[in-house]
Amino acid sequence: MSKHSTLPLIAAALLVGGCTLIPDYQKPASPVPERVGESPFSADQVVLPGWRAMFAEPELQQLIQTALTNNRDLRLAMLDVAAARAQYQIEGSALLPGVSVDGSGTRQRTPGDLSYSGESTINSEYRAQVGITSYELDLFGRVRSLKQSALESYLATVEAQRAAHITLVSEVANAYLALLADRQRLHIAEDTLNAQQESLQLTQSRFDLGLGSELDVRQAQIALETARANRASFLRQVAQDKNALAMMVGAPLPALAGDDLTGPGLAVLPEPPAGLSSQVLLQRPDLLQAEHNLKAANANIGAARAAFFPRISLTGAYGSASSELSGLFDGGSEAWSFSPSVSLPIFTGGSNKANLDLAKVRRDQNVARYESTIQTAFREVADALDSVDALKQQEQAQSALVEATQRSVELSEQRYQQGADDYLAVLDARRELLSARQNLVAVTLQKLNNRIGLYRALGGGGLPDQPTVIGRTDTPAKPAAAPQS
Repeated sequence: MSKHSTLPLIAAALLVGGCTLIPDYQKPASPVPERVGESPFSADQVVLPGWRAMFAEPELQQLIQTALTNNRDLRLAMLDVAAARAQYQIEGSALLPGVSVDGSGTRQRTPGDLSYSGESTINSEYRAQVGITSYELDLFGRVRSLKQSALESYLATVEAQRAAHITLVSEVANAYLALLADRQRLHIAEDTLNAQQESLQLTQSRFDLGLGSELDVRQAQIALETARANRASFLRQVAQDKNALAMMVGAPLPALAGDDLTGPGLAVLPEPPAGLSSQVLLQRPDLLQAEHNLKAANANIGAARAAFFPRISLTGAYGSASSELSGLFDGGSEAWSFSPSVSLPIFTGGSNKANLDLAKVRRDQNVARYESTIQTAFREVADALDSVDALKQQEQAQSALVEATQRSVELSEQRYQQGADDYLAVLDARRELLSARQNLVAVTLQKLNNRIGLYRALGGGGLPDQPTVIGRTDTPAKPAAAPQS
């Protein structure tokens, strides 16, 4: 066979393929209601601000930006994307033959007692050739199925990185709010400590003048030491909040002045709709990640099916050979080889069947994971929506309770100073005020955390400045671009 007849055969072989045995992908039915929330009307689109607009507080913006630069978990997620991209390129490269240029030369001396002539001989051989080694003809789509699986795995890691980005933005915001809340509680404890010190001085003076009892003095001392212990507890909690925030940010913390949860720029989320279409949730990155993993498992079934069919490989080379290096490229030194091979599985001990069964089971596992992820997303959004109005009302009621207990303290102190009541009434009123103020901080923190939780649950936080449109749009969103193989 001449080189002119083999080259068209090789070229035709390279064009063979294109079909796969991958099952048709069918998206699982959504296992949740069509509507999220109590409203009979459901919006099918939500516009979420970029995280800079959501968290307008400059201190918080600086912390989030530092975390996005330094956080190790996010860095690992980005490296996972790079690894999946490289794996996709590796699988895709198998669709094209590997061409190499090789050169070799050997000289061999044979002793006389081993040669037919009885005299020692020296043999030389030199070769230069272009070759293709073990290129598989993808007749049944095994390689293409593996490439498709690698592509879906790559897209899944991209969505996982987006989810890690959104989670990090939300967690840094929550950690910062926790620090502010504990600082605010610390200020309340310090105010209480100062008030108890003044009360002890007052009761001691009244006792010295014979206007009060020693019991009043001891009760004031107990209240003072209790306030001092509370202050120490919140000092410890603030220090731990800083350590947790520094670990999340991945760098030493700058000087942070914030100590109040009522700042207007802490979590600026537009009023969410009372009801949402559950289709909005399908654009969450964790759901997209689960779906890509499902598609990858579906593609692996095609590769497992192709293992039952023959595998054809080609090996060929064309070049020149000569016994003299100087005559390597002279006329008549042409050399070529063409070695196709066919491997047909006859008996594999059931491994091919088991691999196909395993691929189907893993596909079913990913279906279950996808459905579970949808259910989790539905619950997160539903819980957050249901809590919006309730937390607002609770905060308003708790604020009114603080004002009422503050007035109660003033009245009880006046009655004690006038001798109309004992000091126990003052202590009770102050304990109620302390509890009301601390609970107000807790409710405000819950309200802000719920606002951030809704923002994250809807898929916000991925972009710093550009608003994110979740749900239907006039122009369909562009899918993530596949890496070049």
